This record gives sequence, structure tokens and C-alpha cells, in this order.
Amino acid sequence: MFRMLRALPAVSIVTLPLLVGCGEEPRTDLERIQAAGELVVATRIAPTSYQDGDLGPTGPEYAMAQQFADELGVELRVEVHSGPEAIFRALDRGEADLAAAGLTRTGARNEERPFGPAYQYASALVINRGGAGTRPNDASDLVGKRVGVVTGSSHIDFLEQARAEHPGLAWMEVGEETTEGLLQRVRSGDLDYTIMDSHEFQAARRYFPGLRASLDLSGPRPLAWALPRDADSGLQQRVAEFFDTIKTDGTLSRILDHHYAHLQEFDYVNVRSFMHQVDHRLPHFQSLFEEAASQSELDWRLLAATGYQESHWRAGAISPTGVRGVMMLTQPTAQFVGVSRRTDPAQSIHGGARYLRVLKDRLSGIPEPDRTWLTLAAYNIGHGHLQDARDITERQGGDPDAWVDVKERLPLLRQQKWYSETDYGYARGDEAVGYVESIRTYYDILRRLRGPDGQDTTLARAD
Repeated sequence: MFRMLRALPAVSIVTLPLLVGCGEEPRTDLERIQAAGELVVATRIAPTSYQDGDLGPTGPEYAMAQQFADELGVELRVEVHSGPEAIFRALDRGEADLAAAGLTRTGARNEERPFGPAYQYASALVINRGGAGTRPNDASDLVGKRVGVVTGSSHIDFLEQARAEHPGLAWMEVGEETTEGLLQRVRSGDLDYTIMDSHEFQAARRYFPGLRASLDLSGPRPLAWALPRDADSGLQQRVAEFFDTIKTDGTLSRILDHHYAHLQEFDYVNVRSFMHQVDHRLPHFQSLFEEAASQSELDWRLLAATGYQESHWRAGAISPTGVRGVMMLTQPTAQFVGVSRRTDPAQSIHGGARYLRVLKDRLSGIPEPDRTWLTLAAYNIGHGHLQDARDITERQGGDPDAWVDVKERLPLLRQQKWYSETDYGYARGDEAVGYVESIRTYYDILRRLRGPDGQDTTLARAD
């Protein structure tokens, strides 16, 4: 376990009444949290919970916890643990005020401790390698196979129930294992199967296109925050009110959409092709991406992901509209960034990086990662059209600085009743949305395969 302090500026803070008088000891959990000035949240490293990424702390659980801390008027402190078992221990030792870690609210767990309301639902899936003879039809097909699950996970309950009907069923509990670690073991053949919640596999399958979800063991089950066994009713009620509020005002939908929307459309063939080109084409251009990104203060993997979306890393690429090169620059854009020969890989990549930097600078003041996603949209559709979409977003009561809100309005630029009232007119805004979401997928994969220094990661080296 390691500790990190996260204290982000609160966008809108609702301060609790001052309940603790001078010299008085806090009487309730909420009073104690307010007196300490921080909310301590236990979580785990996972794309669906919390990650300290290149653009700062991220993850749906982190976003919700930060929002809750803001509403309490306190700072957020994140405590990272290895898995459910360690998280529950931390709660009951008084080391955390609550757990936000994609935990399933099962009947057995609910008898042991209070949980908050359900905010999402997930199914327990059996994951295996693709290929003939590997797909299980029911739990009996797991007998005699190497099945691995995380120690203390709710999936063990299903295996124990299944063993009552199939006495030969056995499994191994793996401690301190990440989602990707388990999937690597299945991919390498060290395990035949693992069991994983559907939202976790949805987030990770891009990095393991050869793996399949073959069997649903549970059907949809609620995910919820967990509280200490002795949590008082005041804290329970405050958590319930918080989720009621963010469900009603749309905040919860925006958080989930922000982290999951670009994962909805999974193109197996496209992802396999991308990962193939990471090994075969990217090495010819990687040093150029690294150099150009460094000069423009960008992440080289983001620049490379943009280049793949534009040209599939082909120096001689040309579109019917005349854009050319790795970064598919138009003639006016090439002139603007000082590129004389668009099909020259070095010129194209450096020019594309400079142009991304210009666009990003025009969007200064917007928090990350939204600023990056809006920059990519501007690269595709033009800064003017992006501003039109942001104006429409604001007129409709959305947040013009939030990608999740702007992307809902970009397709309106195809409709005459909307584009006729804008400064820059008609644009294929729906294509810009797909463009950004594709780059986000490629960027996510590259961050798992290549480190910031350009070296292979453990995931890239896995068999």
C-alpha cells in the first residue's frame, strides 16, 4: 500500500454547517471528516477505479470521490490497496472513510457492512483465449482447468456455489493482481480462464484483442461504495443523498460517459491491425514522434495515435481532398506551420505537432483531459467549427469546456437549423466525434505498450 495526496481545486463546494464547537470532540463521522479537513478513500489501481495517468489522476471512482469531497468542503486523500480483501481490512481498521473501488454489492457483503446506492451494474464474465475448443458453455467446462481469480473477490462466491454441483471444480486465488495482470496470464497460457466484471473487461480488452468473454455467470449486479462496519447513519445518509443528486442532475451520467463512451464500439480487426503496426510501422517513425512531441510539449504517444488515425503511419498517404503525409496536413495548414513537403515524414510529424500545440494553446484554461480531447476535435474539424459546437453547447445549458457535453452537439453542425446560426457553417461534426474517440483508444493502447521514454512496457513484452 502506498499513499498519495490529491487536493484539486473545488469547482463548486457545498460547505457543511460548522457542527463542532471550539474544543469539542467530533461526535459523528461527518463531523470527524470535516474536522480533519479530508476525506480518505480506499481504492485500487484499475482503469475503472483510479489511475495516476499522464494527464493527472483519473478514473470514474476517483471522479466521483473528488466530487463528493468537494461537496463536503474537504480535500480528497486517495489510499491505494491491492484488492477487495485489503480494501475491506483498511475500512475496518479505520484507515479510510469509505471505499470507492468498483466493488460489487453482494448479499453476503451487504450483511457485513453498509453500502451506498448502486451507481452502475456489471456481470461476472469468464474470460478465455479465442480459438476452437476454448469456449466454456457452462460451469462444468471449468472443471480440470486452471482458473484464477483475485483474492477476496465476489467471483469466489459463484465458484463455491458451482462447486456444489461440480465437485471437481477448483481455482487459485491470486493476491495483488491487477486486471491486466490476470489477462496477461490467460493470454500467455499460464491460466485457462479468469473471471472478471464486465466493466473491467470492457476497459481492458483493447490491450488483449485475442481474449474473449464467453460465459456470464451472474447477470447484472450492483456496484456501490462500501463503508466501514461501524459507519454511522449520518455518513450513510450523506452518501445516499450524494448519489441521488448526481443521478438527478446528470453528473453521474457524464462521469460514466467520459470514462466508458469511447470503449463502446470495439473493433476487433482494427485493434489487432493497430497492434500489428505498432510492431512493424511505428519503429520507423517513433523517434520522430518523440522528438516532435518533446519540442511541442506533448505526449509522443498521443501524437503517434493521431498520426495513426490520420494515415495509419504511411508517409505517402493522400486523401481525395488533397491532404497528405503521416499527419495528413492540408496545404494551408502546412504553410502555416512551415512545412514545404508534406510527404516528408519528419516535416509532416513536426508540423502536425506544432499545429496541435497551437490549437491546444487556443484552448488554454480548460482542465485536462478535456482540453486534449477538444484539441483533437479541432485538429480534425477546425478550431472555428469546434467553437461553433462549444457555443451551441453553452446555449443548450451544457459545459463548453467538457468533451462529454461538446461531443453531443458536434453532430448538430450537419443540421441546417443549427449550422445556419453559427459563424463557420456546415461541418461533419459526427465524424469529429468518432475521430477523437478512435485516437483515445489508440492512445490508451500505446500508453500500455510503450512508456513515456519510448521503451516497451511489461504488457508489450508479455507473450
